[in-house]
Amino acid sequence: MTEQVVQSAGKGAGTRAPGPPRPHFAGRERELRALDEDTTRAGLHTLSGHPSPYSRVLLVAGAPGSGRTTLAEEFVHRLCARTPGTVLRARLTDPGGTAVPTERTARDLLAALESSRTPQAGADEEALSAALRAELADRAGRDGRPLVLLLDDVARSQQVLDLLPESRGCLVVAVSSGPLTQVPDVRPCTLGGLDRAAAVSLLARRAGSAPRLTVDPRGAETLAELCGDLPAALALVGGWFGARPKLSVADAVALLRQVPDTPVPRGRPGPSAEADGAVDAGNATDATDAAGTADAADAADAPDGEHAADAEGAAGAAGVGDVADPETDAEDEPPAPPGPPAPYPPAPLVRAFRLVNGSLTGSHARLLRLLSLAPAASVDPLGASALAGCSVAAAHAALEEFVRLGLLRALGGSRYEVPGCLDPLLRAELEEHERPDEALLARARLLERTVRRLEACRAVCEPSGSPARKRLAGMPGALRFAHRTEARTWLEARRPELLAAARAAVADSEGRLDTLARRLVSGLARALDAHREPEAAAPELYRLHELVLDVAERGGLHRERAAALLYLGDLDAGTRRLETARARYRTALDSARAGDDPVAAGRALESLGGTYAELGDWERAADWYGRALALRLTRSTPADREAVARLHARLGAVHGRAGRRSEALRGWKAAAAAFRRLGDSASHARALSEAARVQEEADRPQDAVRLCGQALEAARRAGDVRLQAALRMRLADGCERLGDRRAARSNRAAGRRLLAALGEDGTGDGAGEAPAAGDAGPDAAGRYRSG
Repeated sequence: MTEQVVQSAGKGAGTRAPGPPRPHFAGRERELRALDEDTTRAGLHTLSGHPSPYSRVLLVAGAPGSGRTTLAEEFVHRLCARTPGTVLRARLTDPGGTAVPTERTARDLLAALESSRTPQAGADEEALSAALRAELADRAGRDGRPLVLLLDDVARSQQVLDLLPESRGCLVVAVSSGPLTQVPDVRPCTLGGLDRAAAVSLLARRAGSAPRLTVDPRGAETLAELCGDLPAALALVGGWFGARPKLSVADAVALLRQVPDTPVPRGRPGPSAEADGAVDAGNATDATDAAGTADAADAADAPDGEHAADAEGAAGAAGVGDVADPETDAEDEPPAPPGPPAPYPPAPLVRAFRLVNGSLTGSHARLLRLLSLAPAASVDPLGASALAGCSVAAAHAALEEFVRLGLLRALGGSRYEVPGCLDPLLRAELEEHERPDEALLARARLLERTVRRLEACRAVCEPSGSPARKRLAGMPGALRFAHRTEARTWLEARRPELLAAARAAVADSEGRLDTLARRLVSGLARALDAHREPEAAAPELYRLHELVLDVAERGGLHRERAAALLYLGDLDAGTRRLETARARYRTALDSARAGDDPVAAGRALESLGGTYAELGDWERAADWYGRALALRLTRSTPADREAVARLHARLGAVHGRAGRRSEALRGWKAAAAAFRRLGDSASHARALSEAARVQEEADRPQDAVRLCGQALEAARRAGDVRLQAALRMRLADGCERLGDRRAARSNRAAGRRLLAALGEDGTGDGAGEAPAAGDAGPDAAGRYRSG
């Protein structure tokens, strides 16, 4: 997940996209002083007389569970408390140890800054990172306010260098498990355990108000020593100890010593997507979805078919049991190379986790390890209930217990986050205790719940009484939204998790979640389209359609592949990446033909013509438009008849640009006839106007005047005053060429009266010029304008 937080620190300052609540902070005063001194200390480049133009980078390095992120957050908070400024935060490593692409990080940070420099959808990594660096350099030191960029979970030096602005007014605080050797003049602050007094204080705070630790200070110190003085381990053991008020400190020490601290497997342990076999009917029954329950009583009162339908839908979409989707069967592809191994958990943290995990009941322990499947390591009670197949109330109670034990971090708003230091341990537990098919079914239930939630998010935007609103009324109460604002707030808050869920579902190399992945991507795209302006939604929609393309290529779904390529080509064409758009349209044409989809094939042919027209290659544009026209003429649907008229107009336009006047005239006359048959008087008038223009260019003024008169009558029927004014002016020019000065004065006066009615004087360049009926280029949205 790329998590970004933009906030203005200081008195009276507002905060946008707030992060999780700040945890209690203890100790680390020496490290805080060192970091504070490093913000002003001259570096080696400055001492040598060649100060670096880049921002200063402070590095907080430590093992997982050492409190490195908490220390960085506390330092930034204190820094901005003294001098109010802007804080940007990004997380550069996804759960499981995969580095976040720079493109995603840069776009998220630019969106958080509401920057006008944000490149359009489909821009590459270099363009996005350059735009972010320029925006940060521009904002750094503005009005004397500091700009702090907090980069959490940095996996490698290049991630920092790609985001580092050329400005000394920006401070970068990087958090990593090791050194960043390639970052110039980086100031490291290496963390170990807390000092013993701070460790005991944290342990006592987590254990509650019981005086057991106070009356046995030696035992408390021993307990802290066994935790390695690591804040995460102390939080776990303190929460566990506080939940057992009758346990003495000596007994706690003895129990902790008995727990093995053997290392977990290196790498990124997790459930294999490959199942041992089909899930039997009993598993599908146990996986009954409790999505519609707000509590256990609601689950009992729900209709019998409601949850069974969810479970069967999830099982079928996941490809388990007897349900199969032949379209998703694909040839095996080699798996993607694994990412860098996750940071190794220290032995004291392993011991503390195993102590706490071993104390949980069977159902809670299972839910805990299933949380490693939650996208972006974030979960709410609704999602947790889907993972475990339990009621929402039971899941909520378990999540609250996990927070008290230090196993989860509460984010507010019934949202919870798995600490990054515990993620490898939870994945190891999942791999050891859950069969692959059970983990797959849990993922399917969660995806099914997410899809239904997205359907509700989109349906709330539909008019009352529409089919979508009727389906929304029939959904369980826990899935519904009361109004559009609530749905939009939920969508924006959960956007990182939703995008992570889509990426994870598509990344399943076996393709057993492809059906659910397609539904999830489609639902998310529709929800974004309903709640965002097209320009704001375009970047996410671009990446979502790339995911659809991956699924379609893996499953041999030619029609879905063609549709995704056409959408991506439209966005590329709209942002002037014409060569990329041309390649996508050509591939879409091949897929449409393979899938026997004449509609997509016609769309691809027309788009290829439009792309070549934008490139100024009129010969090829006319060729592709001609092929599209030939295909449309074989069909007789209303959409095809509209396309025939439009394509005749486009052929007239490109032939005119190429100087082939006879072909251009033929095209415009055919377009005018087609628009007349459709009853589109405005487009009929424009096509006749363009035919008159061709006659003027061919030095045939009589024919031009005749066609202008016909166009004027059509414009009157359409009520297009501007077009009438333009045609009057053109008629005046034609009459003058024919020597009919009286008619010329009459038409020019009439044209000026029409322009005056529109608030124009008719004296400027291009005044009253008629718009063309067959503009050959794409509009701003990437769709081709009809006549």
